[in-house]
Amino acid sequence: MSSAQGPSAGPVTAKDRIETLDFVRGIAVMGILVANIVAFGQPFSAYTYPSAWIGGSGDPDGWLWIAQFVLIDGKMRVLFTLLFGAGVYLFMERAWGRGQTRWLQAWRLLILLAIGLIHFFFLWQGDILALYGMCGLGVLPLLKLSLKRMMGIGVTAYVVGALILGAIMAPLGFMADSPARGEAGMVEFQDALATGKAQTLEKDAALSKLKLEGSYGEIVAHKLSENTFDPFINAWLIVFECIPMMLIGMALYRMGFFSGGVPPSDLKKWGWIGLLIGALGNLAIALYVQGAGFSYYSTISAFFGLSPFPRAIMALGIAALLVAYSPAWSGWLAVRIRAAGRAAFTNYLGTSVVMVFLMHGWALGLYGELSRPELYLVVLACWAVMLAWSKPWLERYRYGPLEWLWRCLTYRQVFPLKR
Repeated sequence: MSSAQGPSAGPVTAKDRIETLDFVRGIAVMGILVANIVAFGQPFSAYTYPSAWIGGSGDPDGWLWIAQFVLIDGKMRVLFTLLFGAGVYLFMERAWGRGQTRWLQAWRLLILLAIGLIHFFFLWQGDILALYGMCGLGVLPLLKLSLKRMMGIGVTAYVVGALILGAIMAPLGFMADSPARGEAGMVEFQDALATGKAQTLEKDAALSKLKLEGSYGEIVAHKLSENTFDPFINAWLIVFECIPMMLIGMALYRMGFFSGGVPPSDLKKWGWIGLLIGALGNLAIALYVQGAGFSYYSTISAFFGLSPFPRAIMALGIAALLVAYSPAWSGWLAVRIRAAGRAAFTNYLGTSVVMVFLMHGWALGLYGELSRPELYLVVLACWAVMLAWSKPWLERYRYGPLEWLWRCLTYRQVFPLKR
């Protein structure tokens, strides 16, 4: 890579940033850790299915599961996806202004896809970056749509995707937990569901055993051999959400949603409405799961079949409220959250590095040892680290470490890092 040729050739400078985007991104990257912490410290199935927990969960009646499902799960991912879509359009807006084309964005997203695959196999199988790389490439042909068509396609695609997922996934809990009453077809279907559950939990158990007892190399080798195509196969469950939400995020950015183009009074009104409606919908779903005894397929139905509509409504409400209120938040905490948002890429991947060393048996060995409340204490400690390092780093350097690397790879130039 050659040295940088000046600001016109490179990425956005600090003075051109939209601070509201940084603030919302900071909240999102902190919230994503709350969503992911269970799958970091426990088998991946425990993210949805409490009975997959190793040891005591510290949540005997499931109220912490309910609180996380209602307030966090899925909402932070949607929020981050909206921001990613806005960032894709913001990048292209400035690239077009310099006479560059969508090929630059395509290259940038291919780099992100590669980083995501490295993250998946070498750090953590809950990676979202590879999916963002793939979905980002999918929206590139739509970047020059009119604002109205972009929003219309995004909303329509999300609704259609949610209905398809609902039709496939929502009935599973009811069908798996209902008595068959001797119906041959129902018995065969329930047997197939039971086999699918057993296979999933068996795969989880094999990886958990390695995380408890194996070396780092053995864990990576297992994922490379047993989960080779998982980043692509599993994408269908979220692709119905990811591409539409990216388009909606782009359209919101073009409307001025993140930069003062929507009156704060409207943001607050519709934000609170969306938050309350979405929360009530999610609560109703969570109480259904509790009533079903947190059975395996009732949790699957809740996460993938029943919650897409209340999840999206609530996430959009949260986004509106954060945008509306963030300009007035200028204290030390808000400043540090914005800094964490500017370094969100580094904070997201850095969290995975920290968790590998905290959880794996060859390191500190906390995997399977912590209850849900104790895992939330780990979250608080990680938040403290994010907020502590991001601001002083960005006072000395132009970008977060991985933000800088991504920019250098994107432009194939070495940009100055130190201020």
